[in-house]
Amino acid sequence: MTKILILNGAQPYGFAPGGLNATLAGRAKERLEAQGHDVRLTTVADGYDVEAEVESHRWADAVILQFPVNWMGVPWSFKKYMDEVYTAGMDGRLCAGDGRTAEAPKANYGKGGALTGTRYMISATFHAPSEAFDDPAEPFFEGMSMDDLLRPVHLNAKFFGMTPQPSFGAFDVMKNPQVDADLVRFDAHLDSLFAEVGHVAA
Repeated sequence: MTKILILNGAQPYGFAPGGLNATLAGRAKERLEAQGHDVRLTTVADGYDVEAEVESHRWADAVILQFPVNWMGVPWSFKKYMDEVYTAGMDGRLCAGDGRTAEAPKANYGKGGALTGTRYMISATFHAPSEAFDDPAEPFFEGMSMDDLLRPVHLNAKFFGMTPQPSFGAFDVMKNPQVDADLVRFDAHLDSLFAEVGHVAA
């Protein structure tokens, strides 16, 4: 049995109430529990206890970060969660400082993470179409992938010693949504990582 923490980082707005992210987070919880995994789900916008969230990160074998991309990053409420929870965990529970030592004060920055046995997966929703990424001819992202865009999220996880799993993206969700197809892809993505009970794929 794998212990999985799901973080729904959506921030509801009138024009984007966060329904798709809630659906994906809830669907992941239901599907993973049906496969025998132990799952905790935190919906950031509903509030959270900082100490409980630190302990959930320590408890988890895997963390799923579910969020819409707002202005090229995570929503402000999810960033606030990270600021509060991750800062609290810098007392040695999530990381031992920033990895540097008095003997080598310029080396190994970002290598003090305590979650070295934990894996993570980004699942993000985008207003942008998938065609905007991975194409040098597209003038905005200029060949960047979704993981390139979300590099700060990956670096946050790396700071705590977590190991990445393949990311999932749902694209063009406002102007040209393909929700049914996205859910089929999402199920397959989860199964590829977690279908074997007790095992998390590398």
